[in-house]
Amino acid sequence: MRIESLTAKPLSVPLTNPFVIASARVEVTPNVLVEVEIVDEVTGARATGRGECATLHPVTEETQASVLGHLAKWPAWSPAELRGSAAQGVHTALEDASARLQGRPLRHALAGDRSPANQLITDITLPIGPLDEMGQLAIAWRARGFTCFKVKVGKDADADLRALERIHHLVPDATYRIDANAGYSAAEAIAVARACIRLGLIIECFEQPCGKHALDAMAEVAAALDIPVIADESFQGRADLELLAKERAADGINLKLTKLGSLREAVEVGRLARAQFGLKLMVGAMVETRLGITAAANVAAALGGVEYPDLDTAFLLAADPFTGGYVADGPRLSLTNGPGLDCH
Repeated sequence: MRIESLTAKPLSVPLTNPFVIASARVEVTPNVLVEVEIVDEVTGARATGRGECATLHPVTEETQASVLGHLAKWPAWSPAELRGSAAQGVHTALEDASARLQGRPLRHALAGDRSPANQLITDITLPIGPLDEMGQLAIAWRARGFTCFKVKVGKDADADLRALERIHHLVPDATYRIDANAGYSAAEAIAVARACIRLGLIIECFEQPCGKHALDAMAEVAAALDIPVIADESFQGRADLELLAKERAADGINLKLTKLGSLREAVEVGRLARAQFGLKLMVGAMVETRLGITAAANVAAALGGVEYPDLDTAFLLAADPFTGGYVADGPRLSLTNGPGLDCH
């Protein structure tokens, strides 16, 4: 295959509400849309694919501007040289185009001789915000069929606990995934989790309770709680698997394309994490449109499904420039069967 053309442009879509986590605030997606055209040099067949480069500074080192600046230098670089957000978008676009040439859904191309999943059930994220606003968002999402809430915490443990208690009171049949985005000490994380249990919340997992490099603190939380601890910021690629396992710092990892660079690498690392280290899998996103969510969903599907699908940010946008990829029925995402990502 030969790359015939590559273009990159800003992908800036307003959110319905600010997306606030312990380390960042986003009101417009700070992403980049990549389009590539490839040519089969044997047959002459052509196909165009798309990918989304997701940035969320300082969670990612890259910004929208830095990714655009780097991609503008093509063809001075090759895809193999790319890392991070730029790699995510370019490799996704190439995989999309390749699967379109083959005429099959991308999840089948990624799964190889294994059977991919066709449906995934996602959580929905509640960003940090005023207590009443978080409660009203929970009620609205529950009315749309969502039963699992990923609640962002990590800025103020006392305020976080009040928010969790209020949400639980308003939607008592929900389950929860708590995500501190590296904002807590071990003591704070343990105290918040135990208080939630006393209040009757069903906590499915606790994502990145402590600092990115604070593996001792992560291990302390993991040892103290029966709730699975999921490494996000502490997991940046396959090289981290052995260290996380050795330190007993996590029970699972969050496979994000912006960290792993390509869909194939995400699938391979997910399989390795399960088979060799016994880790649970979350497939999450940054703040991405339907295009980026569809790519992540194809990874989760190629893995036969994962324990914690976190594929919700397209629901948080005021409008989405893309269609297709999946059909959403509340939290249930049914992947479509067109070629590639089938996202338009």
